[in-house]
Amino acid sequence: MSDLAARLDGFLARLEQWLPPELTDADWKEAVAFRWRKRQSLFGNIGYLQAIRQLPPIHLGDLKNIDRQKDAIVANTRQFVNRLPANNVLLTGARGTGKSSLIKACLNAYAGKGLRLIEVDKADLVDLPDIVEVVSSRPEKFVVFCDDLSFEDGEASYK
Repeated sequence: MSDLAARLDGFLARLEQWLPPELTDADWKEAVAFRWRKRQSLFGNIGYLQAIRQLPPIHLGDLKNIDRQKDAIVANTRQFVNRLPANNVLLTGARGTGKSSLIKACLNAYAGKGLRLIEVDKADLVDLPDIVEVVSSRPEKFVVFCDDLSFEDGEASYK
C-alpha cells in the first residue's frame, strides 16, 4: 500500500508542474479596483479578480466642461454608496470626453465609503453572473465598468 501511495505522490507532483498556480481570493484590503481576468485551465477558462494596485490620481475637481454629466453621476454614486435607490449608468460620447476619467474620479471620491470598481472587457460581459457571485456576499458596493463598449455593424457578440 505504501508503494502505491508513493507512486501516487510522485505522479501528482509531476502533474502539478503542468497546472497553473492556484488562484487566490481577491485582496480586498489592498485594492479598491479590480480587473476581471480569464486564464486557461484543464477544465476551461477560469475567471478571477485581479487587483489594480495603482489608480490614476483623478479627482472630480480635475474634470472640466462635463458638469451636467458629472453632477448626475456623482448624485447617483452618492445614492448608491448610501444604499439608497440608484440607477445603472451608460455614459456615451466621443473618445477623450472624460467618461472613464469620471468613473475613476468617482471611485477615488467614494472608495472610503466602500465603493469598489471591477473593470470587465467587452468579451467577458457574458461572465457577469460569475462576477456577481464572487462579490454578492461582500459588504462593499461594486461598480462594474466596461470601457469602450462599442459594436460594429452585424456584430452580435453581446445582447
